[in-house]
Order: sequence, then structure tokens, then C-alpha cells
Amino acid sequence: MTLWIIWLALAALLIIIEVFSQMVWTLCLAIGCVAALAADFLGAPLEWQLVTLAVIAVVAYIVLVPFVKRWHEKQVAKEGRTARTGMDALLGRRAIVTQVIRPGEIGRARIDGDSWQIVAPGIPYAIPCGAEVIVTDYDSIILTATLPDK
Repeated sequence: MTLWIIWLALAALLIIIEVFSQMVWTLCLAIGCVAALAADFLGAPLEWQLVTLAVIAVVAYIVLVPFVKRWHEKQVAKEGRTARTGMDALLGRRAIVTQVIRPGEIGRARIDGDSWQIVAPGIPYAIPCGAEVIVTDYDSIILTATLPDK
């Protein structure tokens, strides 16, 4: 029984998942499926096709992860920014005030559809709803903001 159609379909599915998720391991599994497809064409039994899939997927992962990491670092450097994750990714972002930020009090602002608690120390007046602020810092889950330069 030839399994090449199943290996081909599985590889295609994994590549589609890779495109949407950008997880390197799905690409490595797709490469393993192509290797299992080749093993099937060479007449290997199912057990050897599965071993081929596993071994080639692991080798692909070991080879591709450092390559992808270097490529990502080059892209980040070329764009002149630092790769930030978590709360650090919010620093420097613009937010729209959704609940008035009064001096010494916590208001709310929206960034990419998420609502955040936000304060604006050093600003002696209330910042109205709809105003734009820039995130400068955070403490736990409360963002600190300032007004943008005009």
C-alpha cells in the first residue's frame, strides 16, 4: 500500500499551519513528511517511513531553528528596533484614552483592541476620552503615559 498521498496531504496541511502560526516545528514536520514520502517511493515499509519522518523532522529542527533565529535578528536590526515581548512591547506605543485620566488617578486606554489601566503622572489636567497618549513605562499591569509631542 502506498502512503505517498497521505504524506503529501499531511505535508501540505502542515505548511498551511506554518503559514498561519509561524511555528518552526510545523515546517520541520512537513519536511519529515516529505522525507517519509520519499521513503515510500523507495519501497520502505510503514515503520521505516515513520522512523524517517521522526529523524528528518528532528534534524530539520536542529538545523532550522538557529537559521530562523539569525534571520529574525537580522530583520529586527534592519528595521532599527529591538525585539520586545510581553509588556515591553507596549513601550512607545500610542493608546487612545477610553476613560478620563485625571491627575493622580487611574484611567483606561485602548491599544490594539485591549483595554489597559493607565496613569499620566506629571500632567496637571485631565486627559479626555479620545485623546492619544504614548506609553512610557509600566508597573505591574498599570501603564504610564505621556502626551505626544505635536
